[in-house]
Amino acid sequence: MNVDTAGLRIIPVSSRALIVEYPDLAAVLAHYPALVAGALTGVDELVPAASTIMVCFNPTVVTAAQLAARIRAIPPLASGTTQFETVTIDVTYDGEDLTAVADMLQVSPDELIRRHTSAKWEVAFVGFAPGFSYCMGDDELFNVPRRPTPRTRIPAGSVALAGTFSAVYPRESPGGWQLLGHTAQQMWSLKRNPPALAQPGRPVRYRAVREQIMVSPEPDPVPDLGDAWCEIVKPGLQMLLQDFGRPGLLGQGVASSGAADRKSMIVANEAASNRPSTAVLEIAGGGAELSFQATTLIAMAGADGPRTVVSATRGELKVPLGTPILVEPGDVLRIGGFTRGLRGYLAVHGGFGIAPILGSLATDTLSGVGPAPLRAGQRLPIGGGSPASVLRPSVGVEPPAAFDETVELRVVLGPRTDWFTPEATKLLTEQDWLVTPQSDRVGIRLEGKTPLERLVTDELPSEGATTGAIQVPSGGQPVLFLPDHPLTGGYPIIGSVVDEDIDRAAQLVPGMHLRFVVTEPFTEL
Repeated sequence: MNVDTAGLRIIPVSSRALIVEYPDLAAVLAHYPALVAGALTGVDELVPAASTIMVCFNPTVVTAAQLAARIRAIPPLASGTTQFETVTIDVTYDGEDLTAVADMLQVSPDELIRRHTSAKWEVAFVGFAPGFSYCMGDDELFNVPRRPTPRTRIPAGSVALAGTFSAVYPRESPGGWQLLGHTAQQMWSLKRNPPALAQPGRPVRYRAVREQIMVSPEPDPVPDLGDAWCEIVKPGLQMLLQDFGRPGLLGQGVASSGAADRKSMIVANEAASNRPSTAVLEIAGGGAELSFQATTLIAMAGADGPRTVVSATRGELKVPLGTPILVEPGDVLRIGGFTRGLRGYLAVHGGFGIAPILGSLATDTLSGVGPAPLRAGQRLPIGGGSPASVLRPSVGVEPPAAFDETVELRVVLGPRTDWFTPEATKLLTEQDWLVTPQSDRVGIRLEGKTPLERLVTDELPSEGATTGAIQVPSGGQPVLFLPDHPLTGGYPIIGSVVDEDIDRAAQLVPGMHLRFVVTEPFTEL
């Protein structure tokens, strides 16, 4: 296919990403392999979508303007054809939106099911989450809008429609697609190679069945504790293993994930004499307790609150942030409720002796990739060494914002700022935004006095999104994406928080207020 690469529209997504627009999906699929083969200097990852390719880059190596020029200079490769076996997905058509979608398309539910199962579908790309395969069909009937406000919970295996795509949610997650039914088949499994059931270019057939037995995922293997371990007595609101995540796997539908507040993770590791990339425990809200069965160093950073080590031989010891503390067998670390900030980070000298998953111990709460959230009674092997010999002075710590502070976050406008009215762009920065309780590691759901009004009300084809993106659903109340956000989405992004401010955003507690400050206006490259 001929693609006029010199005339491509290229717009910024954030300080570390840009989006290349194409006339249609065929043009994306023609240029994407050429960009991959081009091995562009400074480019970290490419994320193809319905009519765009998101290009993630290192701004210390290449500027956005330089990269845009190089992208336009690369012609598409001649496309070949590859034959794949058809993937058959058994569907029980009992979805919440089945009748509403049939009414919207002016057909009966039975006719909708017949045409969904008769259409020829093909996986165009993988995004949103691992195993979430966007299927394009040959029946023009299927073009439905997303829900005005996304659901906070869609069950795993849900078969859904949005725009011209059909897909299956690989695991429970939020989402705005219209639900037709469910399947018991696993769309993503690390026991398969490749893990995704439906790869790009593979034909897909949906087959109607009456009943299915949902298969529960196998439990994680129990690690060998060895001679040094700790036990989770109380996990608090949420306790996860985290590190720097899994960069470089976006093309396979795997998000980077990783610590929400990377700076605090680095500080905790430095105090515990670890490498910055060593896995730590990310503790949300506090209220946690751990028992140690080894002599080792621990250190904490991030959210503040009462913290003590209770020792049979030394009594109660306070645990200041950024300060290494020696613990001995039988010592208990008690972490009270956080009074400042949302997420605390606990580093143990030598890290945790658990096998990585796709090269990382990070837990992605949206996709389910990584170790499961930690639970009471669980034991974790910890690193050895001679902790007393590496004891170092305290590390400087900057506490998170207080609850009554209005936190300012810097923003780069784009890529869909022009989809909003000029008044909405002003409101983005002129009014305060409340952090709602419906916030998590996927995103911070915000609420403003005046919703942001769209200028363009068309359905946006799914496209790549980055951590820090400010996505605005049809209701006009933004969602600020955190590390476990979906890789692609179909609601427009008005701007993105700069990378340096994402750690501050991760410490926002529900009930706090924030204000956005634009550092770069919306411009095309």
